[in-house]
Amino acid sequence: MSLKARFLFYLALVHLVFGVVAWILLRDQRLWLLPLELFFIVSFVFAWQLTRRLSEPADMLRTAVELLDSGDLMSRFRETPQPEVNRLIRLYNRMVDHLRDERVANQEQDSLLRRIIALSPSGIVQLDYDGRIQSMNPGACEILGVSEDAARGQGLESLGGALARELNGLGEGEARMVTIRGRRKVRCRRLSFMDRGFLRTCLMFEELTKELHASERGAYEKLIRTMSHEVNNTSGAVISLLESCLAYGEQIGERDRADFESGVGVAVARTRHMNEFMRSFADVVRLPAPDRKPGSLEALLRDVARLFEPECERLGIRWRWQIEDGVRTVLLDRGQMEQALVNIVRNAIDAIGEDGDIAVTLAMEHDVPTLLIDDSGGGIPPEVAPRLFTSFFTSKPNGQGIGLTLVQEILIAHGFDYSLETVAPGRAGFRIRFFDQAPR
Repeated sequence: MSLKARFLFYLALVHLVFGVVAWILLRDQRLWLLPLELFFIVSFVFAWQLTRRLSEPADMLRTAVELLDSGDLMSRFRETPQPEVNRLIRLYNRMVDHLRDERVANQEQDSLLRRIIALSPSGIVQLDYDGRIQSMNPGACEILGVSEDAARGQGLESLGGALARELNGLGEGEARMVTIRGRRKVRCRRLSFMDRGFLRTCLMFEELTKELHASERGAYEKLIRTMSHEVNNTSGAVISLLESCLAYGEQIGERDRADFESGVGVAVARTRHMNEFMRSFADVVRLPAPDRKPGSLEALLRDVARLFEPECERLGIRWRWQIEDGVRTVLLDRGQMEQALVNIVRNAIDAIGEDGDIAVTLAMEHDVPTLLIDDSGGGIPPEVAPRLFTSFFTSKPNGQGIGLTLVQEILIAHGFDYSLETVAPGRAGFRIRFFDQAPR
């Protein structure tokens, strides 16, 4: 029973008791009894009206609580003839209007934020209070190579892969550039935010492979063009002067003539070698668009292996072949792809030195022709892995640092996916996936 009902019951009971007492005392004096009973009735009616008006604020509060509990922020109260109640009504209406505006603004901002996160190419992963994955945007799914449904509720370590391990190892507020599979560059950051009074973690990562490659390519193109221009202009004039000097050889005594001609010849040859050296750099910049035609990958691989057969026999390097039946032909520029494979095999031979093996595996993986060339050259040192495809970087004593750069340019021009990493203890492997079109 409500407080209002109990109070009305109390008023009725009191008036009834007084009425009964008055009847008992004044039943012989009807002249006084009738007015007194009428007074009791009027008093009860007045008390009931007064109680109803006094209970209006409580009734309004109860209704307001029910509306707020149901989430209804659209209903408003009308003002009454009572000023005290109207103050409460106006306060409630202003509060509801403010809450409604705040809710609409938060919903709009939340909707905008969700759309931005969904459309962002950057990966965004939110972890729950226990450090498990709660949500991932499409960018994160693409970069990590896993669906949101499969990852939800899992720890980062369960996803596997180099990127997941790096993300799991990030400290609070730490940002790091991570190299994946020898070539992919991903910038990662770990952030924290408050959610309902508790600290939660958000991981953000962005793939910068294309942007960094374009920036790097622009830088070394400018450098190579400048160097080639200066060297070619200088060497051409130097060679011309040296060859002119040879004409004066007859004026030198026979005793010194041979040394003179030999010295000038060495200078000319060295200058020509310097021209060829610069031309090898310029070839990377002047790489033409591939003339793609259907070609057999197995036949191309056999031809490349045939080029290195004498050297491999001399060094004791064995070839192991694993060619799967049914590998389809691929659209490629045979000349460019042959040059790329020559560089890959050359690196494998240099890494092995003597007495080792080169394994060639060609198969269909997820309906994509895939090639893996791995060698027993000791694998890739951790300090070298992040810089593998950096222009002019080399771990060889006499290397130029353009071999892998040329390979990268050829594969990117073809739209093929590639990676270079340690595939087994002591074995480095170069993997190429021959897509019909550039992968996403």
